[in-house]
Amino acid sequence: MKAVIQTRELPAGSRVLVISDIHGNLPYLKGLMEKCVLRKTDTVIFLGDMMEKGPDSLGTLRYIMDLARTHNVWPVCGNCDGWHRHLLSDAPFAFDFRDYIRKGCRGWGPGLMRQMCDEIGWLPEADTPTREIYARLEERFHAEFAYMDSFPHMISTPDYDFVHGGIPEGPPETWQDWALMKNDAFLRQGRRFEKWIVVGHWPVMLYGENITCANPIVDRESRIVSIDGGCVLKDDGQLNALVIPPERGDAFSYIAYDPFPTARVLTAQAASEKSAYIRWGDNQVEVLERGEEFSRCRHVRTGYELDILTKYLFGPGPVCTCNDCTDYRLPLAPGDTVSVVETTSRGYLCKHEGVSGWYRGELQWN
Repeated sequence: MKAVIQTRELPAGSRVLVISDIHGNLPYLKGLMEKCVLRKTDTVIFLGDMMEKGPDSLGTLRYIMDLARTHNVWPVCGNCDGWHRHLLSDAPFAFDFRDYIRKGCRGWGPGLMRQMCDEIGWLPEADTPTREIYARLEERFHAEFAYMDSFPHMISTPDYDFVHGGIPEGPPETWQDWALMKNDAFLRQGRRFEKWIVVGHWPVMLYGENITCANPIVDRESRIVSIDGGCVLKDDGQLNALVIPPERGDAFSYIAYDPFPTARVLTAQAASEKSAYIRWGDNQVEVLERGEEFSRCRHVRTGYELDILTKYLFGPGPVCTCNDCTDYRLPLAPGDTVSVVETTSRGYLCKHEGVSGWYRGELQWN
């Protein structure tokens, strides 16, 4: 399908908040909106992947629709949005939507269409024609389907382009929708632009090496801003709002939300001299010694050895995959505030200013 590009101008005097990859996590979205202190004059751009994978896609969609009735809201389609349209297509997809509705997929929670089915008290059979599923859901959820069908694949303004995944090569008239929605590792493609390109899709921590950080990346050389903070996909992820001030330009800032309890650091700690960040796509490990709480493991690709929380291991081993993890020790000073992701017998897995790592000292809980 040809990409739909919407040309608009940002309202004068409007603060712009750009939010991507909510993935059906309504509590994170509500928490972020409260932290942003949303104003009537703000423009909110939802940069795709508002739905799927998280716990409440239907609630998230309706929340955004309600917000659009009272505020200036611009949605952009991501590769996890608008899956209902595939029920009308004979083109192959990564999985069978009937199975996805009935059973879920890849460990994800129930998706948007399953939540719709649950609301009307009906579950399709394994052989129910997909067009029949669409018709039944469209009759009850016409407003939701129509709203999702209105999403462009990119919003282009004089100073910024807002797109979920990235911009393909070639002239815009040749662009296909999927190339804008699913454009992996856009920051690593070595491209440079005249206008600022704001993207989500690829969690920013995947661009790191041995240290993981969930904050937006502003690459001034390429003029690309990547903002996906790993909400839902990463246990220590956050939901980011990129803030473009009313005077425009490149004076970007951001507001981030996560729900983790906070505490004050009481004793100083130096950063570790070496560390590893094992992440999705490169997360195969050999279990050298399995323990009740921690297991000694060797990263298969690099040979690096580290202790990993045993509950982060997927499978009995001896070679298995693992959850995203790090052995990085955060540099902290007394009085620093951290968000605590895990409490263990060996200390705390924390976040400090978006960076995840371990703290072995004492905390005073807020």
